[in-house]
Amino acid sequence: MSEQGRVAPARRRGLADEVADRIREAIFAGTYAPGAQLREVELSGALDVSRGPVREALLRLEREGLVRSAWHRGATVTTLSAADVAELDSLRAALEQLAVRQVAAQASDDDLAAVEQAAERMRRVEDEHEMVRCDIAFHDAVYAAARHRRLEEAWQAIRSQVHLFLLTRIGVRSADYLAHIPEEHRELAAALRARDTEHALALFAAHRLHAFDVLTGPDPRT
Repeated sequence: MSEQGRVAPARRRGLADEVADRIREAIFAGTYAPGAQLREVELSGALDVSRGPVREALLRLEREGLVRSAWHRGATVTTLSAADVAELDSLRAALEQLAVRQVAAQASDDDLAAVEQAAERMRRVEDEHEMVRCDIAFHDAVYAAARHRRLEEAWQAIRSQVHLFLLTRIGVRSADYLAHIPEEHRELAAALRARDTEHALALFAAHRLHAFDVLTGPDPRT
């Protein structure tokens, strides 16, 4: 085989993956808010690794949409623009509509039980960042219940950005999120359990609209 036809040896990326996991979790925990700078030197010191894995990790998080880089600012946690919010909302709507129809047609009783359990876990949560994790976990369960591999892969591709969307939401208004989100998700789970497609579609649409309105309406902090 010619040199041109050879496959290049794979590089081990375990350390960069772990660093990406740590930085991602710090973002999701609120340690680094949207707009916060992510300095390679500081991160490498905090994580006790060289700057190479940190650089690779930041590139991976940039591909996920969690980080943005600019030559004059370096890497920062993504701040969602109005256009970002609108695009995420419309794409999420398209995916969820298919997911709901698939769940009604394909989900097993065990799948639906997993969705219900994910909703039930939200009742015991009092921390807003943990509630966002539970919110995402609920939607993970819905996409798993849809039994549509490519649909689930499409969800995974935007999952981190939806997590950031919800973090941005609680940054604007968290009290109503903690108060109302658990019941909203129990209603969503109940509609899926009943396999009532049209009712479930209406509930999921209202659920998305509420979050969208929070992010696009007047900021109560101003």
